[in-house]
This record gives sequence, structure tokens and C-alpha cells, in this order.
Amino acid sequence: LEYSYQFSEELQQEWEWSEKYATQPEILRYAEHVADRFDLRRDISFDTTVTSLTWQGESWHVATTASTSGVDGDAATTVTTARFVVLATGCLSAANVPRFTDDRLFAGRTYHTGNWPHEGVDFTGQRVAVIGTGSSGIQSVPVIASQAAHLTVLQRTPAYSVPARNQPLSPDYVASIKANYGEFRRKNSLTRAALGGDTPTGPHGACEVSDDERRAALEARWQKGGLLFLGAFNDALTNPESNRLIADFVRDKIRQTVRDPEIARRLSPDSVIGCKRLCVDTDYYETFNRSNVSLIDLRETPIERFTRRGIIVGDATELDFDAIVFATGFDAMTGAISNIDIRGRDNLRLRDVWSEGPVNYLGLAVHGFPNLFMITGPGSPSVLTNMIVSIQHHVEWITDCLAHLRRESSSTIEADPSAQAEWVQHVNTIAGMTLYTSCSSWYLGANMYGKPRVFMPLPGFPAYVQRCTDVAQHHYQGFHVR
Repeated sequence: LEYSYQFSEELQQEWEWSEKYATQPEILRYAEHVADRFDLRRDISFDTTVTSLTWQGESWHVATTASTSGVDGDAATTVTTARFVVLATGCLSAANVPRFTDDRLFAGRTYHTGNWPHEGVDFTGQRVAVIGTGSSGIQSVPVIASQAAHLTVLQRTPAYSVPARNQPLSPDYVASIKANYGEFRRKNSLTRAALGGDTPTGPHGACEVSDDERRAALEARWQKGGLLFLGAFNDALTNPESNRLIADFVRDKIRQTVRDPEIARRLSPDSVIGCKRLCVDTDYYETFNRSNVSLIDLRETPIERFTRRGIIVGDATELDFDAIVFATGFDAMTGAISNIDIRGRDNLRLRDVWSEGPVNYLGLAVHGFPNLFMITGPGSPSVLTNMIVSIQHHVEWITDCLAHLRRESSSTIEADPSAQAEWVQHVNTIAGMTLYTSCSSWYLGANMYGKPRVFMPLPGFPAYVQRCTDVAQHHYQGFHVR
């Protein structure tokens, strides 16, 4: 009900979600319904990869390859010209597949959670390894464990996870939301993450209440489930002591759930809670009570190399597997953009401009690359929010901008370098006021070898929306419009 489009009241009213966290097939059905209802397929080229964008004269030359074209399936290149290009490439769409020594020697099947086979995978009777315990690993482990003969989880850094408490949506609850969807959306838009307006952030800091009050507030959020857990107190991500108290609560929950004290210790993070994306799970910690599940702490026994039969860890111990699942995340925020060879004015390469970290204005545009927009790019709230809301905000802002350019008979719009520098500093200043930068995370690009360490998303949705509105109302202040 929250993670959905709000541009059409008819769409909101007619679509029926079945549960709190819809599964992939249901989300796909929703996307297909939207595409068909608004006749969008005619404007979409499927199975097409954008390989390069080149600014020539007053337009972009967009080179693409279609996997279904060419002789014997070889991709043929097509070049299309466009006055404007919008990069709607996704923040978590470029899978990070790290290269381990000799990993190609492994004779079994390998999978990446970000490139999962459409037909699904049945691990029944198999010996399976899962490498990684971020969001996708935490969601995959309980399901794989229920099928596999034995599951070995290889963990480098433990993550904080809270229960999802997924459940079917009652007809009465759905009806109550649909009866006043506009107000429901409005309340969400006023929160920092653009969701949870019906469960507002607590009015106190975690240190401002008694121990009993704090535990009761955290327990209520734990039982409710979901990412709003950190909203129990208003200083969870700004006050180190408050954060420690909240983290202690979660670590206590892990110890209460996992029967083996040593396994519980290994699963308990020692970092700030929330500086990495908080995970949401269904029976993740409970899974480690199963007799067919084991945990390898890679900080104690690191991966040495891959063999034909499996993986050698630590002191030359060889672990045999039938399948290995890489739950190693994504090249977040910039990966999908950097995979395209983008060249702006004077053949300026975006990869070079971003060689020390992404810079832009409002998370929407980059100096030197006229008429090029990004959806939920670095420097915008994006992954710290309800992404559908942030996406729609950017789409509407860009659409209004293009309409303005048409009315004014303007042909180009480009970010001013001074405005861009000011915006980058603003993002860094806001991030520095929080605990987000206190640990190595994909928010900083720390999961990618050699990637510059720069905090990429901007905390705070309402203030960001107001800034974008002000820029537009002041004749696109910070942009050069010609």
C-alpha cells in the first residue's frame, strides 16, 4: 500500500495488494498492470542495453544493443538521437560479483542473488554455500535452509536485522487506507524516509526515558516489524549513546533467539545500528538453530581459494558444495550509470568526472552533461526513503522542467559548477551530522574494491523536496538554461 505509485487515484483504488510485503511475482503483476493500463509497452524497448551516450551538437547520441538482434543472437548496435536523456537505471541494479582466487574452478552451480534465474532454483538435497549476509543473504538463507541437505553461511560482517512480520492485509485495513489515500500519502511525505506516516518517530531520545520505557518502545517496534524500528527514538542516528542502547536491544534479541552462544556472538554486529541499511527478515536468526545450517566467520577463517569441489577456508579446510550463492550485493548508486560510456561536452567522460566520487546538482544533473537527468541519483534521498515516492518525485520534477523548457523555447539545461559544488558540500554536511558515515557501507561505496569512499544518498526527504521546489520556482536556480 505504501510501496506503490500514487500518480493515479484510479490505479490506487483498483489494485489489490495481498500482503504487507508483496512477493516478486505480485510486484511483477503490478508492474505489468501499470504498463498495460497506461499503454506504456509501445514506448519501451525490451532486452536492450544502453552502451554509450555521446553529446554531439545539441543532442545525445544513444548507442544500444538488443540481445534479440543480429546473426546467431549477436547484438547489433543501434544509434538513436535525443534532445534529453533520463537515466532511470536504478540504485541497486548493477550486481557486485567479486572475484575470488580460482573461483572459476568450482565445478558446481553458482548464482548471484541479484541475477536470480527467472525459473527459480530448487536446492533440495544439495550442499549449498551462501557468501554474504546483507539484505539479500538474510532473506535467502531461511528459504535455502528449508530445502538444502546442508547450508553453510559464509559471513564477513554481521548485519542488524529486524523481523518483517509479514502478513496478509485485512480487507478492513485496506479499505481504511483507500478511503483516505491522499491523507495517507501526505503524512508519509512529511517523514524523513517518505513512509511510516501512521507510525511517527518517537518524540524522545533513547537516553531521555527510563530503561523500562525504552525497552517497551523498542519491543513495540520489534513486534510491529519492519524498518520503522529505528523510529522508536528521534536520535537513533545522531546520538552515539542512544544508538548503542538500541543496538544492545537487538543484540539481546539475537542471543535470546540463537541457542548456541558462540553462533549468537558471531551473528551479533559490533557497529553502529543503521549506518548500514537495516535488514528485514523472516526467521533469519531462527534458521541458525537448524541442524543442517552452519556459520563460517570469514574474519576468523577467511576464504583462501576455490577448488573444483568447493571452497578452502582458514587453515586449509576444504568445504564441499553442490552450489554456491553469491549474496554480495551491488555496485550501489553509481554502478549502472558507470557501466555506460557517457561523454558530455568536449568529450568529457562522466567516469572521469566521478573518479573521486559522484558529484552533481540535486542528485539530478551533472555539469558538463547538458540535458542529462538522473532518477534517484547520488546526492538525493533515494535509498534512504521509500524509493517509489522518490522516483515519482524526480519524474514529476523532470517532467515539469521539460515543460518549462518547451514554454520558454529553450534547448538546453545544464548544472552550474558552483551550484554543483555547493550541493556536494551540503550533502556531506548533512551526512556528517548523522552516524551514517561511522562505518563502511555501500552507502559509501565501501563494498566495491577501489571505489572512492563518498557518502552518496542525502538524509531527509521533506527538506530535499522543498529545495527542489524552490529551485524550480526561482527559474531553475543553479542551472544554465539556454
